[in-house]
Amino acid sequence: MILVINLNASVDKRYEMKELIKGSVMRTFKVENTPGGKGVYVANVSTILGEQCIATGFLGGKTGEFIEEKLAEYKIKNDFVKIKGETRECLAIITEDLVQTEILEPGPEVSIEEQMEFIEKYKELLENSDIIVASGSIPRNVPKDFYRDLIVIAKNKGKKFLLDTSGELLSNGINAKPFFIKPNRDEIEALTGRKIESDEDAVEEIKRFQENGIELVVISLGSNGSIAGYKDEFYKVTVPKVRAVNPVGSGDSYVAGIAVSLERGYSIEDMLKYASACGTANAIEEETGSVKESIVNELLEKIKVEKL
Repeated sequence: MILVINLNASVDKRYEMKELIKGSVMRTFKVENTPGGKGVYVANVSTILGEQCIATGFLGGKTGEFIEEKLAEYKIKNDFVKIKGETRECLAIITEDLVQTEILEPGPEVSIEEQMEFIEKYKELLENSDIIVASGSIPRNVPKDFYRDLIVIAKNKGKKFLLDTSGELLSNGINAKPFFIKPNRDEIEALTGRKIESDEDAVEEIKRFQENGIELVVISLGSNGSIAGYKDEFYKVTVPKVRAVNPVGSGDSYVAGIAVSLERGYSIEDMLKYASACGTANAIEEETGSVKESIVNELLEKIKVEKL
């Protein structure tokens, strides 16, 4: 089973508008309210693809109740810790030129007692899980080394941990040597201070991570695909050009593809193809963090994986 950790879930409000003009009164012609958070998107795609998956984290207040109701509708299994604070809301404004502007709330405060309750729940859920995925930001009051501690607990149980975050959360998490990370070019440059201007630069960064004990490293290059490293082999993945309707959530869909591939025992080449197909399939859907399995399968034939 895949266990997905989403500590800072949200209700995602999506407004579609003709244009966005600062300082004016604007009207939207379409509104959507969906359960959000990077981990929720991972869980949704994993569930759509037919794998056993359970999501956990913190939920509170009326927004937390809304998320639980929607997860039930989506048939996503979940077991969240209930907190006193109110789960956040995040706003995405999409204009006719397909430019998206996002406004993200920081999240609720989570007490020490609530954090400890989560740790106990996490340990219980680990027992029946093979692959652990932790995605996104953390709420207020939660320490920046929280993911690192979760990685250590999982590794002591022999579980593969996939970490998809950024900034200090990523740098702290890397110290615990997760099985997989997927930083993009900007995140790598912010983390290391080194520019990635070629495939060779990306390979050198991957080697450094692997020397520190991270087995599978993928550097995302957006629409240009990715560079990956696993067991002393390096791969360039090229994806087909598609008309992106809503690329938000493509990285999370990619991570879901990695988790599902690991659960199914795919080879590294097939894993990279499948994950890339998931990420690309998400970009052509209106709904964030969602794919059609038929589209994923169609895209598989169009994705190129070559050894470097």
